[in-house]
Amino acid sequence: MIVVPVRPAPVRTVQTGGAPVLLATSHGTSDPAGQRAVLALVDAVAAAAPQLTVVGGYVDVQSPDVPTCLTGIAAEAAARPVVIVPLLLSAGYHVRVDLAEAAAEAGQPVRVTGALGPDPRLARILADRLHEIDLQPSDTVVLAAAGSTDANAVADCHTVGGQLAAVLGRSVTVGFISAAEPRLADAVLTARAAASGRVVVATYLLAPGYFAGLAETCGADAVSRPLLVDGEAPPQRLVDVVLDLYASTARLEQALAGLPWSFSTRS
Repeated sequence: MIVVPVRPAPVRTVQTGGAPVLLATSHGTSDPAGQRAVLALVDAVAAAAPQLTVVGGYVDVQSPDVPTCLTGIAAEAAARPVVIVPLLLSAGYHVRVDLAEAAAEAGQPVRVTGALGPDPRLARILADRLHEIDLQPSDTVVLAAAGSTDANAVADCHTVGGQLAAVLGRSVTVGFISAAEPRLADAVLTARAAASGRVVVATYLLAPGYFAGLAETCGADAVSRPLLVDGEAPPQRLVDVVLDLYASTARLEQALAGLPWSFSTRS
């Protein structure tokens, strides 16, 4: 495993009377552009909800990892509840195993939300990215997903493909960069055999990085950018997805503890 020393994602702290900490947990990447793009998302979440404590952590590649983040939160406020929001597009191994185990072993109440997708708002971001590359009525669209050995994560990607098809009003096929079938290059070849125009790829990846580079060389005529782009503000829809996942889980945590709950964001 390559460990890349980067600063932790920025933290925003406002006294809230015990509202759960939002621990935004991404996969981690060795790509500097991807690192900056994800940090910008954590910043944007913190700016949209200045009444919350927002912390950034990673499940792989970068540091701090989730156990380290949880230990640091507990050191500042013992037994402060934490809601982990995975900045992951599908609920694969990292969500179901790594984060679940970290939550179970923590010294404070910790809950883990679902993954970012599938969510119709992500499909709309994907559509926006396709329009950036001048999507044409004659284009055939292939959704490029990272892939997983987890069947539920693969099913989630197909659901997003269906959501994107609904937004675009045309069929969308799905190809996977790793671990699942069909592989992206094969999906592009299959689409080309039946296409009357270009074959374009909608990049269903969170940020720039190794997989985004592989998507760009899959043989398509045009490839859209990931959901997050280095140097650009994160899409507001994506920020809203993160905060909605937090709010629904934090509300449950506060209710179980018999505490009042209120939450609002500032765009």
